[in-house]
Amino acid sequence: MQFSINKSALQKELGFVQGIVERKNTIPALSNILVESVGETSIRITGTDLDVTIRCEAEAEEIKTPGSICVQARKLFDIARLLPDATVSFRKEANDWVTVECDRSKFKMPGLATENFPEVPSFRSTPLKIKGTIFKSLIDKTIFAITQEESRYNLSGAKFLLDKSGARMITTDGHRLAYVACKDIGAGMTEDIDALIPRKTLAELTKLTADYDGEMSLGIDEHHIYFEVGSRLLISRILVGQFPNYEMVMPKGNDRSAVFDNLGLSHAVRRVALMADDRSHAIRFHLEKNQLVISSQNAEEGEARETVMTEYDGDDVEIGFNAQYLQDFLNVIGSGQVAFEFKDANSQAQLRPVTENGCDYKYVVMPMRL
Repeated sequence: MQFSINKSALQKELGFVQGIVERKNTIPALSNILVESVGETSIRITGTDLDVTIRCEAEAEEIKTPGSICVQARKLFDIARLLPDATVSFRKEANDWVTVECDRSKFKMPGLATENFPEVPSFRSTPLKIKGTIFKSLIDKTIFAITQEESRYNLSGAKFLLDKSGARMITTDGHRLAYVACKDIGAGMTEDIDALIPRKTLAELTKLTADYDGEMSLGIDEHHIYFEVGSRLLISRILVGQFPNYEMVMPKGNDRSAVFDNLGLSHAVRRVALMADDRSHAIRFHLEKNQLVISSQNAEEGEARETVMTEYDGDDVEIGFNAQYLQDFLNVIGSGQVAFEFKDANSQAQLRPVTENGCDYKYVVMPMRL
């Protein structure tokens, strides 16, 4: 195989594909990407970790000899980032070695026989549509609440629902739950999607949709979910397991409410958290008429206290929270106002933006014992 391609086009596509390639792997082929010619002018780049597969296509400047090569993903990406902005030439040598040349730079890399590259899932049609910006917003508003514990397999992804009523995404780690629903985007749906999407898949999809304003296409089968974002395809294995009944977790009797300026609350929480215990991240909310006093203390490092003004006219109450849990949500909201709704010091509290902007966004967090 021999072809040449623009450096910036190569680097861009490699940036998407190399993200899923595992650094340490018991299967050597999984540290490689497959580069193959498609037709007369296109190059296809594929990477996989057997659970997630990304396939990108880019226009080549010239394909002298069609074919395919397997090459180390990370090393090629590192090389591409540092090459001058010029045409990059690839040539497959004997014993599957690959020569890469650009301007005055020349690299020779050991490759892999292409037949050793893992077989990726066969592509299924993607009949469903959703705007890429909306899908990225769903992920951004929920991904932080996915558990980090590998043993809790059914919580290590997001429950994603897409039907005629709209799209919903829900995540939880057992201590908090993020829920977002966008309506009126499922018109003309021919089938529904109900799937548990792994965290890694969601993280890669945020990259694919970051600068994409068009519609993305989705499809699903028994074991995989498919996403087409422009000329790029992501195929992901679906998580198996029973996701918790999130509707049971949603608080029903939260009859007390306080409204805050989100940026003011966010900055105050961040400052007070500096003196919180490093393990528990515990801070104290003391809510009284028209103000919230946030405090923390650490036996070794000291204490902190800050007052935030609020619209509140109820009884005094003290509630403990994990500061990081609050900060994760407040970071996503940005400017505007946030409503803090609760029942008492021992029941789950709910936070939500006062202005919905087309989506119903709720964040439920369990209090800490003070």
